[in-house]
Amino acid sequence: MTVPYTLTRVGVLMTPEPGNALEVEGVLNPATGHTPDGTLYLLPRLVADGNVSRVGLAEVELTDGVPTGVRREGVVLEPDEGWERGLNNAGVEDPRVTWIPSLNTHVMTYVAYGPLGPKPALAVSEDLRTWRRLGPLHFEYQPDLDTDLNLFPNKDTVFFPEPVTGPDGEPAYAMLHRPMWDLGWFREGEGVHLPAGVTDDRPGIWISFVPVAEVEADVRNLVHLRHHRLVAMSEHPFEELKIGAGPAPLRVPEGWLVIHHGVTGEQPEGFDPTTQKVSYAAGALLLDANDVTKVIDRTVEPILVPETEEERIGTVGNVVFPTAIEEVDGVHYVFYGMADAKIGVARLDRQS
Repeated sequence: MTVPYTLTRVGVLMTPEPGNALEVEGVLNPATGHTPDGTLYLLPRLVADGNVSRVGLAEVELTDGVPTGVRREGVVLEPDEGWERGLNNAGVEDPRVTWIPSLNTHVMTYVAYGPLGPKPALAVSEDLRTWRRLGPLHFEYQPDLDTDLNLFPNKDTVFFPEPVTGPDGEPAYAMLHRPMWDLGWFREGEGVHLPAGVTDDRPGIWISFVPVAEVEADVRNLVHLRHHRLVAMSEHPFEELKIGAGPAPLRVPEGWLVIHHGVTGEQPEGFDPTTQKVSYAAGALLLDANDVTKVIDRTVEPILVPETEEERIGTVGNVVFPTAIEEVDGVHYVFYGMADAKIGVARLDRQS
């Protein structure tokens, strides 16, 4: 099997608004969602001076069914909680929104940039405008890993849009995520701590689960994740440094399509993106429909690489960073960050 999906650029969807202090350092890495009336919305990461991020809301303008622009409607999430702020940093970053019909809820995973660096968190909404925080994610202790996943910074978290079969055979909601094993960012000299059985210290794609019955009893249980499994590590040249999940997985005839990013280059210690000399490209994984911990195929070459001026020049050059997929009139569009400064859109096609 080969991965029969391609991305074709449509254009730039959103750029920083001149004079808008909330966007002075860029608009990027958006989530998306449809309101009950079918209107498509973008939830971009807005970056103000000092690298302080908020989540905005903007209606997507369509021209002949194609996303071509946005109309801003304000901010829906700010770093208001103490665990979303440090003494010299703050932010709610890189939202990923999954509409889960069985819960009748939009589920937003995001990165809270707080006192201990980037930690994943969760919020829910019925209308994309009002979000209720469920708090930081909690990874249940798993003895066979010989570590506590809550110790580590974690990014690229995103839920599947429907229940899947968990490792215990029971229906579960599943979430992809990407732990980072180097604790030197927090405690000088501490270095890398790998889970048992893991020999590659590069960040890869993991998956964790929550039983459906527990979430149906109380949606707040979505933050209590268990049955942690490694799904995919870097394998190909465009993923040499690390990989991470992008938009919510898309159900396709072959299984589950995961658009991911692969990174090459040099990334110094710490989380200052301006010091990174890297290149981000988009690839694709196919996960087994009956066992989402199993990769059945993946792209050897990227399906989108930084080529345009907007993708090559920005806050962090040479970045395409896919974060959302939406269907408009039967066509799927992928929304992505461009050089950590602007937002682009590409059409997702299935080759016959």
